[in-house]
Amino acid sequence: MTTDSLPLTWFKSSYSGSGGSCVEWAPAHAAATGIVPLRDSKDPHGPALTVPATAFASFVAGVKAGEFRA
Repeated sequence: MTTDSLPLTWFKSSYSGSGGSCVEWAPAHAAATGIVPLRDSKDPHGPALTVPATAFASFVAGVKAGEFRA
């Protein structure tokens, strides 16, 4: 699925660092479709990834639990 034709409201992740590693997502689209669009905030006109909401929730839980190393 692509997000090219959908109007999306993007929000920067609260876990994005201040060193330029910023991830944005479109929560309203995720709530409406069950698909989470993600993009690099440094390239807002670039490609967006889409993942199932359940997979994204598992990923966020892993980040919060410290399961990923820097």
